[in-house]
This record gives sequence, C-alpha cells and structure tokens, in this order.
Amino acid sequence: MDYVGRVPAPPLDRYVDDIYCLTGVPAQRRMSVPPMPSAHLFLNLDGQVGLDDSDPAVPSAVLTDGWFMGMWTRRFLVEYPARIRLVGVHFKPWGLAPFVDVPASELRDRWVPVDAVWRRSLDRIRNQIGALTAAADALLAVEAELRSRLALPRGLDLVRHVGERLAGAHGAVPVGTLTGSAGVSHTHLARQFRSHVGITPKRVARIYRFSRLILSVDAVGPVDWSALAQTAGYFDQAHLSKEFKDFTGRTPAQYLALRRRFPGQAFPPIPAD
Repeated sequence: MDYVGRVPAPPLDRYVDDIYCLTGVPAQRRMSVPPMPSAHLFLNLDGQVGLDDSDPAVPSAVLTDGWFMGMWTRRFLVEYPARIRLVGVHFKPWGLAPFVDVPASELRDRWVPVDAVWRRSLDRIRNQIGALTAAADALLAVEAELRSRLALPRGLDLVRHVGERLAGAHGAVPVGTLTGSAGVSHTHLARQFRSHVGITPKRVARIYRFSRLILSVDAVGPVDWSALAQTAGYFDQAHLSKEFKDFTGRTPAQYLALRRRFPGQAFPPIPAD
C-alpha cells in the first residue's frame, strides 16, 4: 500500500499535521489503532471500511463514503477493503475546531459522516478528488477545501499555545505549569480544551506521552522497558505496563512480539490478526 503525504502551507500547518493518500493493497486488512494525538478526516474512494470500537456497547459501522473522527481515548479496530483508495487528514488535537461547527465533545470517540458535519458537501468533494489521477493533485484539492473553511473560534489560540507546549514536551509537563504560564485557571483551561479538543489537557498529555513511548520502541534489538518508561515520563515500569494494556489491549511483551512478527508493518496501528 502506497502512502503519499504533504504538510499543508501556513496557516493550515498550525492545525493539520499532514494530508495524505493511501492506495493499493493493504498488507494487513484488520488493524487495531491505539489513541494517538490527532483527529481525522477520511474520504473513501473505493470499497467499504469497517470500524469497531473497543467498547462492546458501541455498534460496529461499515462506511463507504467519508467520515470525521475526533480525538480517541481508547483503541478502535479498522478493517480495510481488499484494495484501498483513501484520502485523509491528520489534524492536531485542536485542529478540527477551525473547520467544523460541531462541539469537539460530539466527535470524541466517534466516527461521524462527513455530510453530518459539512452539509451536503461530500459528493462534491469526492467527485472532485476522485477525478484526479495524481495523488499530489488530490492532496492539493483537499488542502484548498480546508483553506476555504478555516475560521478560528474564540479561545482556540489559548488551546493551541498550550497544546503546542504539550506536543513539544511529549506530554511530560505538569498541567499546573501550563495554566500558570498561560495566566488562566485550571478550570478555564480544562473548559477550553473540552470545547476545542473534546478532552482535558491532562488527557491530551497522557496520549502524547504514550505516543512518544510507542514510537520509540526499537523492535530489532533488546528493549529496556524501564528505561523507556523513564524517558517517556512514566512513574515506573508498572505504570507503563498499565497504560500499554489500557491503550492497546496488550502487554508490552505482546506488543513487542507483534512488532517482530510483522517487521515491515508501519506502527503504531497494530495488526489485529
């Protein structure tokens, strides 16, 4: 499966990590995705995509067109079609807010059809990018769509400032320090994060910390989990192990075994079979 991506030009790069295109035959069709510090837009141009929440109370979904996903605080499973053509956007945790007129809390841990957020726009966008043969042209078209919708809501500058500090520190910074430097109360900051991100800054920090941990694992040689725990800002290895189980459904040893079983697979999405 081929991945072509681009970082959008300013000012979109303040809110978007990258716009990308996936095409071809996926090496693994069923992937378990742990919480990562991003929200998403998916525009599906080919077969059906299945989605399963790790919460058994949430019904499965089969999506054929496009959908938004806010910040996820638990893992979910995606099942790709036999062939895939998909254009996506990785938003920063606060990055959806300038483009959608929906409270972030309504997109947290959910997949929501594009037309439920961007009214009657999906067919136009899919027809436009579907007619383009070059992935680079499709990415530019999505970038232009985002640029046309950019509108900064009140309070987002504060959230972005604090969020960028969390990102720079990989979550290893006390939230009390952030509120003090921002000159706001803990309650005000938490309220703004819930409004524009969907979760509190403490939860965002937790996801950034786990992201740093899982991306730093080198599966080729021996893994010193205690050292990784210290580097990532965990209290101890037991704390790391609990976080790993919460976010992936696997122990660190089980995750490492999967990494070694699928050496060519891009992680952190984890093969589910």
